[in-house]
Amino acid sequence: MNAHSDSDAERIVLDALGVVLSTLPDDSRIAIAYSGGLDSSVLLDAAVRAAGASRCVALHVHHGLSPNADAWLLHCAATARALGVRFDAQRVQVAPAAAAAAGVEAAARDARYLALETMCATHGAQSLWLAQHADDQAETVLLQLLRGAGLAGLAAMAPARAPAAGVPRVRPLLALLRAQLEQYASAHDVRWIEDESNADTRYARNALRHDVMPALSAHFPGFRDTLARTAVHAASAQRLLDALAQIDIAPIATGADGKSLAHEPLLALDDERALNVLRYWMRTLGLPAASSARMADALRQLREIARRESANAGDHALRVDHAGWRLRCYRGAIFWEKVRETEAPRAARPPVELLWRGEEVWRLPGWRGSFVFAHADGGDPDAVPEALLTRAPLVARERSGGERVRDAGASVSRTLKHVFQAHGIPVWERDVPLLYSGETLLFVPHVGVNRAAFPDWDDAPGGHWRRIEWREDLLIA
Repeated sequence: MNAHSDSDAERIVLDALGVVLSTLPDDSRIAIAYSGGLDSSVLLDAAVRAAGASRCVALHVHHGLSPNADAWLLHCAATARALGVRFDAQRVQVAPAAAAAAGVEAAARDARYLALETMCATHGAQSLWLAQHADDQAETVLLQLLRGAGLAGLAAMAPARAPAAGVPRVRPLLALLRAQLEQYASAHDVRWIEDESNADTRYARNALRHDVMPALSAHFPGFRDTLARTAVHAASAQRLLDALAQIDIAPIATGADGKSLAHEPLLALDDERALNVLRYWMRTLGLPAASSARMADALRQLREIARRESANAGDHALRVDHAGWRLRCYRGAIFWEKVRETEAPRAARPPVELLWRGEEVWRLPGWRGSFVFAHADGGDPDAVPEALLTRAPLVARERSGGERVRDAGASVSRTLKHVFQAHGIPVWERDVPLLYSGETLLFVPHVGVNRAAFPDWDDAPGGHWRRIEWREDLLIA
């Protein structure tokens, strides 16, 4: 390799970064997603040369998927230190359920981006730079073609994208070839690590990289530029479809956050526009794209539910699972719910008893949550006197059927099933522990305190009160 080609590679890389830098304030902090591989190593080195070490922070995500992951972390920390760049790392674990639902590669990618966003917030970064290049883009377009993806998939990776939450993600090297990055690395003695999994052709991307791309290069030398243009055209067409989806979804989105859609108005659209709305909606929620077959099946089931006379029968009939989420339909609204566990037969939970002595949290592992007894005043509708909590054992029980809740206003009792329906609680959210004081139902999650069952509350002498809450455990995939 001659000095001229080396200097050309340096100029091309630094010019690409200069274009991005010209769009940023002079004092903005730049985060570099730094895995230690060739691409990110070149990006980090060039960012230091173009922007200065003081503006850069190198962020490393330790997945623990490789036995060499600890060594990679040490390499990255040492390299950043040698460049005078601030360094941070975060360890993540890919949950088995997430890997099973979305695949190891997709689950690891989601965990990586979440960790990077967290570290960007910690360091006040205004821009996150990613090191994908033209070869990566060509591979992505080919993969999406082979998977039968739509325009959103063929649009592949955008040079820059601002997610709804988080810092803008920028790919300064997207127009550059890997060979040009190798030339830069050689010219500047950039050291990098090799991920042994990149040689495993059981992964579709690796199979393309090692077996297909070399053959394409031999017969179609300019195929990378051609596929890049395909991605640009697909992105342009997708923007038009998104604009149409925004028009169609405006009168359909329900709720304050727009995370659910009205069932009947959605089905008033023809199949193509309804599917376009569903795909757009899923992207706004951060869900990965689903196959055409799955989307068509979801729309078929939604139309079938609409044809049934019983809304409740429809609520139970819908079954669309995707990437760890489940599509639900309840009371005229459709929404996605995170799947927490498989629906295997479960043994009955035995009652759990607590002699309350001022505890603020009562953890119930069997229900994966906790009752919280927070300090409150007597005017809180979900507050009870502390004396009531101590006068009989507190018992957590699962529903057995037929439980009744007294209505204070009407002086009558109603079945808990009817109360749940009145409060709009879907069937799948009713598996909650019921809190009893002795043998009397005291509190129902999602509903509140069974206040009328204790008529002497209002006459309770002055003292301390506690607000009862039910809090589910937080699960991190």
